[in-house]
Amino acid sequence: MSTYLFRIARWSFHHRRRVLALWLILVVAMIVVAGASGGKTNDEFTIPGTESQHVTDLLEVKLPALSGAQTTVVFAVPPGTKVTDSGPKAGIEQSVANLAKVPGVVQSADPFQGGPISQNGQVALGNLQWSQQPPDIKDSALDMVKTAVAPAQAAGVQVEYNGSVYPGWRVVPSELPELVGLIIAFIILLITFGSLVAAGLPIMTAVIGVLTTVMAVTALAAVMTIASTSTTVAIMLGLSCGIDYGLFIIARHRDGVLRGMPPDQAVGLAAGTAGGSVVFAAATVIIALCGLAVVGIPFLTIMGVAAAGAVFLALVISLTLVPAMLGFAGLRIKNFSRFPFGKEHSRRIAQQTVEDPEKAHGWRWARFVVRHRIPVLIVGVAALVLLALPATQVELGLPGADSNPKSDTSRKAYDIITANFGPGFNGPLLVVADGVQSQQQVSQISAGLAKQPGVAASTPAAMQNSTAVIRVVPTTGPNDPATATLVHHLRDNRTAIAAGTGATILVGGVTASNIDVSAKLSSALPVFLAVVVGLAFILLTFAFRTIWVPIKSIIGFLLSVGAAFGLQVALFQWGWGEKIFNITKSETISFLPIIMIAIIFGLSSDYEVFVVSRIKEDFTKNGHAVEAVRRGAGTASRVVTAAALIMFSIFVAFIVSPTPTIKAIGFSFAAGVFLDAFVVRLTLVPAVMALAKSGFWYHPQWFAKYVPDPDIEGERLQEQLAHHDGVAAGLDVDPGTLPPSK
Repeated sequence: MSTYLFRIARWSFHHRRRVLALWLILVVAMIVVAGASGGKTNDEFTIPGTESQHVTDLLEVKLPALSGAQTTVVFAVPPGTKVTDSGPKAGIEQSVANLAKVPGVVQSADPFQGGPISQNGQVALGNLQWSQQPPDIKDSALDMVKTAVAPAQAAGVQVEYNGSVYPGWRVVPSELPELVGLIIAFIILLITFGSLVAAGLPIMTAVIGVLTTVMAVTALAAVMTIASTSTTVAIMLGLSCGIDYGLFIIARHRDGVLRGMPPDQAVGLAAGTAGGSVVFAAATVIIALCGLAVVGIPFLTIMGVAAAGAVFLALVISLTLVPAMLGFAGLRIKNFSRFPFGKEHSRRIAQQTVEDPEKAHGWRWARFVVRHRIPVLIVGVAALVLLALPATQVELGLPGADSNPKSDTSRKAYDIITANFGPGFNGPLLVVADGVQSQQQVSQISAGLAKQPGVAASTPAAMQNSTAVIRVVPTTGPNDPATATLVHHLRDNRTAIAAGTGATILVGGVTASNIDVSAKLSSALPVFLAVVVGLAFILLTFAFRTIWVPIKSIIGFLLSVGAAFGLQVALFQWGWGEKIFNITKSETISFLPIIMIAIIFGLSSDYEVFVVSRIKEDFTKNGHAVEAVRRGAGTASRVVTAAALIMFSIFVAFIVSPTPTIKAIGFSFAAGVFLDAFVVRLTLVPAVMALAKSGFWYHPQWFAKYVPDPDIEGERLQEQLAHHDGVAAGLDVDPGTLPPSK
C-alpha cells in the first residue's frame, strides 16, 4: 500500500494544477447542483417498526386533519385578574378567531368552549391543529400566528407557545462555531509549525472538503429527508478529520524537506508512511459511522452516511489535493513566520524536532510514562473509571421544552402549564381507537382510559372513518419515567380497555414517539457496538498484524467514552453544569450514546493508529521494544497533540450554540477526544506497550503466511528508497507514473 500512496502523492505533486482544477470544478459543480435542486434539510424523522409511527401512518390515511403538527397557545393573565374577565376574554376570543384564518390551520380550539382553564382562572389553553408536519409549515404562517394573537396581548394577556411547532421553534444554524473552531485550529497549527504556509494548507483543503460535502447533502435533501443535524455532524467531522489528516501528511513532508530531501520525494514518502496511517484511521471512522445503519432509524442512518462521506472526502483530499498544494508551496514549506513567537524561535523549534527530538516536550513525557509505567497505568485507569461512574445513573430521553433556556417561549409555556394544570398537560398521549362504530363506543374507551393509574384526564378529540382519537393526559411530565411506564401499561392492557367495542387501540403522539425512540436506541446499542467493534477489530488486526493492538484500542476506547459519558451525565443530566453552560438539567439525549460511540470510537482509532504506527516503525527498524515505545510515542506526540487540540477546539465551539442538544453533543465529543488523546493514547497506550515489550507484536505463523502485510508504516518503501540512494526513480514502478526527482 505504501508504494501506491507514494505514487499517488508524487503524481499529484507534479500535476498539481490539474489536481487543483479538478477539485475546484467539483466544488463549483456541487454548488450549482445544490442551488438548482432547492434542497433543504429538515427535522422530520420516522421510526419504522414502532407503534407511535404506526399511529402517525394510520392518522394520515383515516384522520388526516389530526395527523399534522400541533401548537399549544397559552393565555395567562396577571394575579388579581381572570381570563374570563370581559377584557381578556374578548381579546382571547378574537385571537382564537384570527388563528383559525392562518393558512394551514385546520382547527383553532376556543378555551371557552370546553377547553382547559386553570382552577384559579388565570390561564387558558388554546390548541392549533395544522394540516402539515412541522418541517412543511412555513415561517410566514408562524409569523401570522404571532400577529393573530395581538388582540389578546393588547388586553394585557401574556401569550406563550409550545407544541411540535410554534413561532421561533426553528433554530437558524450559526456559522460562528465553525468560524471559531477554524481560528483556533489555525493558531494551533501556527504554533505547531511556526509557518503561515504550513498552518494554512490543512485548513484550506479541509474547507474545500466540507464545502463539497455540505453542497452534496443539500442537493440530496431535494429528493430525500435529511435531518439538519446531519449537516452539523458532517461539518464537525469534515473539518476536524480534514485538518488532522492534512496535518499528519504535511508534518511528515516538512520534516523530510528540513532534512534535505527533494520536495517531490518528501511528499511521496510522507504519503507512503503517514498516509498509510491516515487510510486506516479514516477507514475506522467510516466503519463506525456507517454502523449507525444497524439501529434502524433512517435519520441516524443518513446522519452517519453524510458524516462518513465527509470523512471519505477528507481522506481523498489528504492523498491528492494536499500533495498538490505542497507542490505549489515548494521549498516555502520551510519558511518560518514571526508569529506567534518570532522567526528564529520557530526555526529553532523545527530544527530541534528534526535534529535533536529528544529535547522536545513530547519525548520528555514519553520517557516519564515509560519509566513510571505501572503507577501511570494505575492512576490513569482509576481516574477514567471514577469519571465514568455517573454514567451508571443515565436516564435516556429526548429533552423537551423544559430543557430550553428560561427566556424561550416554549419554556415559559411549559412552566405556566406545569404550575396551573400539571406536567402531563405538556405531553398528552394520542390514543387511536381503530374500528369504532359509534360515539358511544368512543366514550366508553375514553372512560376506560381515564380509570387507568397515572392518567389525569381523557378526552375524545375526533372521529372519522371508524377511527377515533382520544387525548390522554398523564399525571407526570413527558420525560418522567412514570410516563413511559404508563405508555407500556396502556399498550399491555389495550384489550381490556377496549373490551366490548371491537376496536383496537394504539398509543402514539410526540411523547410516545420519544419513548419509542429511546427504547429502540437502547435495544440497538449492543448490536451496534458489536458490529462496529468487530469490524474495527478485523481492520486494525490486519493493519498491525497482531490482535493486541485492536484489543488495547477497544479497551482504551471504552474507558475514554465511558468517562466522557459520565461527565456529560454529571454536568447536563444532574445539572452540575447549569451555570457553566447556561442550561437546565434534563435527560440525556437518547441518541447521544450511539452517536458518541460511532464518532469517538472512530477518532480514538485515529490516534491509536498514528501513535502505534510510529512505535511499530521504530521497533521494526531497531528491534528494541521499550525504546521503540519511548521514541515512537515521543515522535507522534507533537502531531497527535495538535490534532487532538484541533478536534477539541472545533467540538468545544459548538457549546456556544443556544440549542441544549447541540451543547450536549459538542461537550461530549470534546471531552471524549481530549480524554482519549491525552489520557489513553499518549499515556496509557505507551505504558501498556512498555509493560508488554516485544510480546505485544506477537502473531502466529499462519497469520504471517496467509494475511497480506499492508505495510502501514512504509517499511518496504523506505527500504527501496534507501537501497536506491533515496532516488524514487529507482523503485520498480512505471516511469510514466513516477517522474524522476526534480
